[in-house]
Order: sequence, then structure tokens, then C-alpha cells
Amino acid sequence: GVKFTVSLDDLPPPEHPRLALISGRTADNPRLLSESIAKGAKCIYLEKPGAPTVAELEAMKKEAEDAGVEVLMGYNKNVCKYVRKTREFAEAHPGSHVTFVSNNAYENTPESLGECFERNAEGMLKNMAIHELALLVSFYDVSVDNIESATVDKEFSSMQTLKGTDGKDYTDFDKIKFTIKTKNGKEVSVQADRCGGTDSFATVTDSSGKETFRYYMPDEEDKVNVKKLQEKYPTAMPYFFTQDPDYITVKERVAKHTVDGEPAEGIATIGVAVETLKVAEYLTPIFQKQLSE
Repeated sequence: GVKFTVSLDDLPPPEHPRLALISGRTADNPRLLSESIAKGAKCIYLEKPGAPTVAELEAMKKEAEDAGVEVLMGYNKNVCKYVRKTREFAEAHPGSHVTFVSNNAYENTPESLGECFERNAEGMLKNMAIHELALLVSFYDVSVDNIESATVDKEFSSMQTLKGTDGKDYTDFDKIKFTIKTKNGKEVSVQADRCGGTDSFATVTDSSGKETFRYYMPDEEDKVNVKKLQEKYPTAMPYFFTQDPDYITVKERVAKHTVDGEPAEGIATIGVAVETLKVAEYLTPIFQKQLSE
């Protein structure tokens, strides 16, 4: 049956392969991972970005490896329909340029964004846009060592310092757009907007800059499910509904892997997460400097 406890210490010994799902405040993740390993987890599903810093995430990776525990990441966009279809179109049309666009539906007010900045104090690139950075690491050979250039779009992007609910100042991007060129010749863009709405999508442009393809999340098929979920959970954040089918896919694949040991197709490992977090830490001061100039 289902058991509700206040601590992992209250869990009984596992009778079957145990999967731990860690989805809390990022700062708590290192402790929760250690406790999950101690309580017999065979596999850990860890939500993005995994830890506040690269050093902490690397230490978590080593701890899990030493214990023989696999850690897979909740990067749902790695299995998204819109990402797959966009990549397939771009690959079929040489010279194409892909832009991944991520939107949230926070109110564009100092109060709403200030609370967002405080709650996600690791910053936009380590939080909201980390999904897109994981796509770049997974599919576009982006790594700190392989970045040739990283250029922010000053016309679109915005960085603010706002007060959180605790009265402290928090500085972060409320929206950002940037292009990365790699040393092996790949080029890709990301756009993220805290107040951009509920839909995420990707576009493909040709060498002249003309848009040739666009695919939304949700598409028309998924909007039927979104409507049902909105009626069932009217107070939930709108972007939860659009991501629902992809998170089901990720969780089902991780759960299946925990039981049968077969590879979890398309699911990012903690190794990918470490590289993604390195990229986020590398890019943040670069973009802050570019927007301050």
C-alpha cells in the first residue's frame, strides 16, 4: 500500500527495487540523495538542476557511483515531441538554425518576479532555462570546452534586481535570448521568458533568417489533455499542464529501467546534468556582463 512519512528514516527496508524521486528545493537535494542511498534506493530520479553548484552535483555523482546507484534526471524536454520534430526538420534541411523557446506565465510585476527570483535563487540559467541547456549539451555538442562564442540578444533580454518576500535583493534575468556557436561548427539559440505565457516551442530558420518551421508544446492533440487538466486542477501553474505527457514519459521510462535494467531511452544521466550545470555557471556571468555594457 501507500505509506506517508515525514522522513526517509521512517521507510521500511525495500522488498523490491526501490526508486527514489527527488523533487524539492535544489539546496536540499544533496542531503536527500544521501538519505535515499542509505535507505536502499537502486535508482534515483533527480529533478533539475540537481544541485545548486557543479561541485555539489559532482560530489553527488561520485557518492552514487561508489554506492552502485544510478541517477537519472528529470529533463522532460529531452523526450518532448516538439524537440524531436524540430530536430528532424532541421537535420533534413542543411543550413538551418534552431531556436528553442521556453515560456512561463508569471505576472510581469516586481512582486511576482521578486518571489520567483527568491524561490529560484540559483538563477534562470540554472532553473527555468536549464532544460534548454540540457538539450544543447545532449544534441548540439555544447560544453564549456567546446563553446566558441556565446552572445546575448540585448534587444530581447532583461536583467532586474528585485526584492523577494524576505526583503532581500535578488538579481536575475526575467527574460533572455542568446546564441551559442561551438568550436566544431554548430550554432543554436535559446529564448526564455518568465512572463511569456504558457507555451514552449521551437523554430527553424534558413540561412537568410526566414522562419521555415515552428512546432508548439502543446500541439493540437495535446491541447485536449491540457483542457481536461485545467478543469481538474484550476489553481495549478499553467505550464504544468503542457508538460504533463512528457513527465509521464520520463517517469515511466525511469521506473521501467529500475525494474528491468534496460536502458532508459532518451533520459539524461547525472553526467549530462553536471555538464549542463557547468555550462549554466559559465554562461551566467558572461551574459550579465554583456547586458551591463
